[in-house]
Amino acid sequence: MTQLHTTGPDRQTTASSKATARRLVAIALAIVVLVTAMLVPLPASISTIRGMELTAQGRAAIASLAFALVLWIAEAMPFHITGLLAVLVMTVLGAGTYTDIIRYGFGDDVVVFFIGVLVIAAGLRRSGLAKRAGSLVLSITGNSTKKIIFGFLVAGAFLAMWITALGAVAIIMPLGLVILTDEGEKPGSSKFGTALMMACAWGPLIGALGTPAGSGSNPIAIRFMSEIAGYDISFLGWMLYGVPAALLLLPAAWLIIILFFPPERPRLYKSDEAIKKEARSRVPLTRDERAVGIVFLSTIALWIFSPAIGHALGIKVPISMGALVAVVAMFSPGVTSYKWKEIEKDIDWSGILLIATGISLGTTLYKTGAAAWVATAVLGGVGALPVFWRLAAVVLGVFAIKVVFSSNTLTGTIIVPLVLALGASLGLDARGLALAAALASNLAFILVTTSPVNVIPYTTGFFTIRDMAKAGVALAAIAALAIAAVVALIGRAAGIV
Repeated sequence: MTQLHTTGPDRQTTASSKATARRLVAIALAIVVLVTAMLVPLPASISTIRGMELTAQGRAAIASLAFALVLWIAEAMPFHITGLLAVLVMTVLGAGTYTDIIRYGFGDDVVVFFIGVLVIAAGLRRSGLAKRAGSLVLSITGNSTKKIIFGFLVAGAFLAMWITALGAVAIIMPLGLVILTDEGEKPGSSKFGTALMMACAWGPLIGALGTPAGSGSNPIAIRFMSEIAGYDISFLGWMLYGVPAALLLLPAAWLIIILFFPPERPRLYKSDEAIKKEARSRVPLTRDERAVGIVFLSTIALWIFSPAIGHALGIKVPISMGALVAVVAMFSPGVTSYKWKEIEKDIDWSGILLIATGISLGTTLYKTGAAAWVATAVLGGVGALPVFWRLAAVVLGVFAIKVVFSSNTLTGTIIVPLVLALGASLGLDARGLALAAALASNLAFILVTTSPVNVIPYTTGFFTIRDMAKAGVALAAIAALAIAAVVALIGRAAGIV
């Protein structure tokens, strides 16, 4: 009997058909969840929790969110497309008017801020300044494998503070891979390779909580705290919490990486002298490198000193204005040689759409009262805890949510309005709780799939999903204590806890 073998194209067609079927099943499940959330009768004990009533508009907002969550978790559609669909569903179900829901997100200056950050990151990569940074790291650490791991943690964290975690990992991961390739390290058999690639992921994640520019979720959290809680936090004000938390987490991450994945040898084969010679042999800065460097440093200065500048000018200077100035400066005549069509290819437009739709969803959840109802039901018990443990519990709750969501922006969008609503319902000052939740939203330590920042170094094959999970659980526990300590101490002095 003749046996039939599936050819390459046929296999691809079969795999594509199965993937399409899975997506359709997920969409059908999402519709079932939507209909159930809207139509199933709720007893009074559920519709009203501790005096917090779930209104018809609030129920529509929660049903829309549940619909979107199923699609996000199943990855049935691109994240940003799901966000757009959720906006339409909210409108159809009556959670709010279409004009209001769109204005909440797409009319927000956070969108401008994120575009500016991504343009700066693209300029750093294209100019070659990013590669120079890699040589600088090695010239400082020398050929000690443990020092190199720590150096990459610090370098990734520093870059992420200004150009987002995703931009930072895109810069440092190839530099780390070059080191491993030159040293003959092989995936699956090199603990040094595992440790270095883990550092390439964790460094940017830790640095992302340092400043509002670290991730898309940070400016969203700032926006929610201003709009919902009336708490305006400046760029420098965020850094007062984010930088100390990052400084505590960097050595903790290094120790955990070294403990779980100790390098096989203490030093590289390449000598210290060879590394320093390579660093010295770099050609002089090009015009684009100088221009991008000046724009980058000037933007950082504008972000940090925006309150003082605004006071001197008699106007409010939001952090998005600094990003806007950077974009205009970079493309002004005679500054750089870049054309917009070149840079726009490096911008994650889907991420921008996700941020805009995320703001729309989060704001609608809050304004309809749905956020307060959910927060009271899920986190109502934290009000009885002491301040420190209340903060730690919220951070651990964020980590639990991040196991499900593969986006920092989604986590921040959902959890920050919930925590702010929780404070109002329990009579607590939720500003400190929301800030702790916002900081924790950046830390996708446990699952590779929780953040694209993890996926990029994971694709090198030097660490497995299990590798990250077992080390990540330990670091997540430390992170909960570190963030709680920072927010409790500084927040008490600032009067927000």
